[in-house]
Amino acid sequence: MSTTPDPLNVALIGCGAIALQNHLPGLALCPNVRLEALCDTDPARLEAARQQTGAPQVTRDYRELIERDDIHAVIIATPNVTHAPIALAAVAHGKHVLCEKPLAMNAEEAWTMARAAEKAGVRHMTAFTYRFVPAMRYLAHLVRRGDLGTVYHFRACRLQDWGRRGLGWRQVRALAGTGELGDMLSHRIDFAHLLVGRIRRLVAHWRRWHEERGGQPNELDEWVAVLADFDNGATGVWESSKLATGHNESWRAPDTVELNGSDATFLYETRQWNTLRLGRPGGSHLETLEVPREFWKWPGSPRDPLQGDPLVTFRYDQIWEFVDAIRQQRPCAVTFHDGALVQEVMDAVVQSAESRQWVELPRPAHTGPAAHPTPAAAP
Repeated sequence: MSTTPDPLNVALIGCGAIALQNHLPGLALCPNVRLEALCDTDPARLEAARQQTGAPQVTRDYRELIERDDIHAVIIATPNVTHAPIALAAVAHGKHVLCEKPLAMNAEEAWTMARAAEKAGVRHMTAFTYRFVPAMRYLAHLVRRGDLGTVYHFRACRLQDWGRRGLGWRQVRALAGTGELGDMLSHRIDFAHLLVGRIRRLVAHWRRWHEERGGQPNELDEWVAVLADFDNGATGVWESSKLATGHNESWRAPDTVELNGSDATFLYETRQWNTLRLGRPGGSHLETLEVPREFWKWPGSPRDPLQGDPLVTFRYDQIWEFVDAIRQQRPCAVTFHDGALVQEVMDAVVQSAESRQWVELPRPAHTGPAAHPTPAAAP
């Protein structure tokens, strides 16, 4: 788009919990932004969202929205299988797009989305929400500054307790593609790209214990683990589970990243949004490192970081970044390219888990904003 309309009219496609809890308050932060339309295939959910938001237009067919000239941007919060067709149709009509993760069902779809958005000249963003946690932003800053030194190890662990409760479409292979891998581990793969760089090869294992959830068939993984080598020689370990009994099922459950380097160790935990833990060479313990106040919210965001639950409100900055990128006609901080890179790793995890073998990652063949993550110092 060559001009930025004012007000900016946004359509929300998919009206589930993520859309209403994360995206709706984010839109409310942004001046001269109007939630113009809602779309959902479930009539009851659509009506509940209409009553909550007061959006003037509702439909069960996303095509009715993307073909309208008065819709300038769309947020896609639908089952994974629909991400690519909706996004491709939207960018073909010149709409800016923010899409939930995982971006697509496979890397080929994801790169098709990225190339189409670039060709159309629209803003495109993958919803890797945890990039906006103040402590993660500060950790990325410290790594880029060189405080870690030569990177040795990356490890990430996400533990939740979902028991046997139903996950809806997220337990159906045809709709979600993968289970815990796409739902939670995708974020932690993105952390690795942000903090360390490209993954060279990996081996993975996954398990499903419950054949049914909520009385319906459960087809997808509930636990996944990955061991990897990065291009720069660092090693990586990931574990993510929905069956860590007693650990809660929300954002308050354990979610950690640790980086070990020649000059420092950094330990991040989402629950500790304004602190990191720092280990120094020869030290006997990790000390607390406060996150400076300038990292408590995204640059330019009008959000008051002292208002509301800080484990919730950081998510609103994601929409602010999307809207600001549209207005400034610049790339989003997190693009479809980031989503496609993660999808490449997810595809390799699936291949490895099914074959029980090491898998080499594709060599860089794609270009575009954020297509080549900035690595920590290489050995």
